[in-house]
Amino acid sequence: MSAGGTRMERRAGSRCGISLVEVLVVVAVIAALVALLLPAVQGAREAARRTVCLNHLRNVGCALHGHLLARRRFPVGCLEWRTGWTPGPRRCLAWSAAILPWLEAQPLFERIDFTRSFDDPANAAAAGTVVPVYLCPSADRGGGPAWMGRSDYGGLCGERIASPNNPEKGVLVHDRAFAEREIPDGLSKTIFVGECSRGAWPDGQWLNGRNLFDQASSINWPTWEDEIRSRHPGGAQALFGDGAVRLLDESTDLKVLAAACTRAGGEVTPFPGAVP
Repeated sequence: MSAGGTRMERRAGSRCGISLVEVLVVVAVIAALVALLLPAVQGAREAARRTVCLNHLRNVGCALHGHLLARRRFPVGCLEWRTGWTPGPRRCLAWSAAILPWLEAQPLFERIDFTRSFDDPANAAAAGTVVPVYLCPSADRGGGPAWMGRSDYGGLCGERIASPNNPEKGVLVHDRAFAEREIPDGLSKTIFVGECSRGAWPDGQWLNGRNLFDQASSINWPTWEDEIRSRHPGGAQALFGDGAVRLLDESTDLKVLAAACTRAGGEVTPFPGAVP
């Protein structure tokens, strides 16, 4: 009886085992499930990053209007533009520094010596401060001095798609500030700020007055110039003058895009898909 019991126990033990083939099948099924789920997870993460980027641009829009209410004009795009990185008499200060008080960054604003240039040693500590609202979580922009706080959003000073940008046709231009009445195309039809978060150009810092560009090609076009370019698949986000944020599709008609980059071109074509 004892021997029979032992045989039964052996048979029961053999039925509870898992063969190598079964292990391989389970592993294959798990791998297939992971392969199916991974794109969905990555897509959800990118959607979340894009939402954060959108909210950052909304905050920038609110700050631009705060400046408008307080000063009756939108900020100068670049104050006393100059070339090169050698400190000099021209200050080359950016619009993105002028709106700091309306981004809950008054202490940082007060640390900037606006009588000196953006890269003057006296402004080094302030210039190196990271301003989270100026960063897109999907961006990979590099370049420029390591001590300068990065900005993934640049001001639009016009376009070169339809014609040369001289004089500048945008709103955030060099050494001039505009009141709302001086933007006859309408705030809702004019891009003020666009994502410029792809590539390694050295001008993407929030204190640097060269944080401006004019659009010369389509959205996300693989150029080394500063333009509306992002790491968001299929398009890039832009802030319009009324505070709305739109995801501009890579297939956006160039004539429509050029019209949106100007303040007084007389165009009437609206952009769809605004997020107020």
